[in-house]
Amino acid sequence: MTVKQVSKKDVIFQTGVPDGKIYVKEEKGKYQRNRRYLNVFLMLLFVCIPFIQYNGQQAILFDVAQQTLRFFSIKLFPQDLIIFSLIFILSAFVLFAVTVRYGRVWCGFTCPQTVWMLMFNWIERRIEGTANQSRALDKAPLSVEKVAKKGFKHFIWAAVALLTSLTFMSYFTPVKELYSGFFTLSSSGLIYGWVLVLAACTYGNAGWLREKMCQHMCPYARFQSAMFDSGTKLVTYDATRGEDRGPRKRGSAPSELGDCVDCKLCVQVCPAGIDIRNGLQYECINCGLCVDACNKVMDNFGYERELIGFRSEKKSARNGGGQWLYGVVSALIITGIIVWMLTWQSFEVGVIRDRQALYRINNEGLVENAYTVTLLNKSSYVKNFEVTASGLAGAQLSENDPFAVGPGEKRSVVLTLTTEEEPQTTISHFDFVIESRESEETVVHETMFYSG
Repeated sequence: MTVKQVSKKDVIFQTGVPDGKIYVKEEKGKYQRNRRYLNVFLMLLFVCIPFIQYNGQQAILFDVAQQTLRFFSIKLFPQDLIIFSLIFILSAFVLFAVTVRYGRVWCGFTCPQTVWMLMFNWIERRIEGTANQSRALDKAPLSVEKVAKKGFKHFIWAAVALLTSLTFMSYFTPVKELYSGFFTLSSSGLIYGWVLVLAACTYGNAGWLREKMCQHMCPYARFQSAMFDSGTKLVTYDATRGEDRGPRKRGSAPSELGDCVDCKLCVQVCPAGIDIRNGLQYECINCGLCVDACNKVMDNFGYERELIGFRSEKKSARNGGGQWLYGVVSALIITGIIVWMLTWQSFEVGVIRDRQALYRINNEGLVENAYTVTLLNKSSYVKNFEVTASGLAGAQLSENDPFAVGPGEKRSVVLTLTTEEEPQTTISHFDFVIESRESEETVVHETMFYSG
């Protein structure tokens, strides 16, 4: 069997990303500093939010068992799904608007995969040394030093992954119950299962898969290029100014060469392992690390900065059509959220007539109808409700005393309505008026009264 060698010129498509492990060199600069400050702020929010207490309870909690979301004094139920839909749609449109203007800055600066990947890389650099030292360690034969460094690195990775998983689970399980039960081995098997699965995913994605998650698995990376136009600012290499590239001594004039000194630092600091000088590539996540590295080299040689920088194809382009569309849709969604907030009630009411009989004649000879009134308290405190009937002459309820409903509780009350005056029609429309004494909210529910 003969094996035919295929030359590079015969390959239709070839990615510029190396097949093996990418050793990312650490870099300092404006974009790296901005990302670090932003990531620290977002990480603190992520870690601290579950520990916020309100009225003796966790302020923000997704209670899966009760299918509720506790947000300070508000409880959202599946009936409030509309607000979740509006928020998710708004987030998507904001993300699309940012992508149209600045490309994949979400991927490069705030995406959890990028944040944890760079965090794991930072840990690796602290333990194994620089990128070159880490590469040499991987190639070195098995030794006590190698086992110790690799073992300690993976131990720290696993610890960070476990803490990440516990923090994430604390949004769904009360934080005190979660941590005390987990470390005392008293939690349920379901809790342990979810924590370990999430920890394994974090460890694998950030420590092993790294850039492959962005390249092959992330759906956003697949369709984000469809949002680019001539006005989108992307990390771009100025080939006109940089070519022909070539090495030279520091302080020397470019002469016949371009400004690019071919130091390859832009490749060494790239978490995706690409060479931005080869043109725009889908693997680029717009993290700006190559921009920081190139600017430092340009400063050392006394050349103008931004040989690699965020720039659009046409400086005069304004993304007019797309920006206006996303702006209008976002404004409509925000209006919908505001309307929902203004009309939201802290309790819900449902009224069902007794379907076994249209009406009954009681011992006093009066016509009566039975109703089941169901109240759902969506607040975080006990509410007292008062039910009255309106719109039906001579109507009297069997129960006029207020009754209490606990926070997040659903209670059903059977009420009998009688009328001392004979209705003019066999079917009369009237309203149940349910009022909360604490919040002074009122819900009016229309129903029917049968008399013959």
